[in-house]
Amino acid sequence: MKIRRAELAEPVVRLLLVDVMRELADRYGGSGDDTPVDAAEFLPPNGDFFVADDGEKLVGCAGWRRHGEDAELKRMFTAKAARGRGLGRRLLAKVEESAREAGCPRVILETGDKQPEAIGLYESAGYTRIEDFGYYAGEEGVLSFAKPL
Repeated sequence: MKIRRAELAEPVVRLLLVDVMRELADRYGGSGDDTPVDAAEFLPPNGDFFVADDGEKLVGCAGWRRHGEDAELKRMFTAKAARGRGLGRRLLAKVEESAREAGCPRVILETGDKQPEAIGLYESAGYTRIEDFGYYAGEEGVLSFAKPL
């Protein structure tokens, strides 16, 4: 499994993001995630985006964008067929490395209570709860986390 840098606007990445939104919609309803996202936010030096390629197709992604001084983790996803093999942990480490190199003091993220797998990954990787922020701050079921870099 190869992890490589990508641009959010690439057609193959956009196809993977359809799967991301479909899974979020299945868990939460609606569109899945209405957070405003601009592909340009994920370009260095103010962000970065990575995909996991199994040689045939993209099976995962994760990126970060600036949120003040912090790096905000966005679009963290592993396709169902690729789960249980540590890919999410590898993507998360790649995001943290990139954010650290860009001078961000920590990675922050918001997730939801209907994503226990994600919560488990973040907590096992050293993330701790913080006050909610961002688009869904104050919404029921939102959980925000941070990890110093």
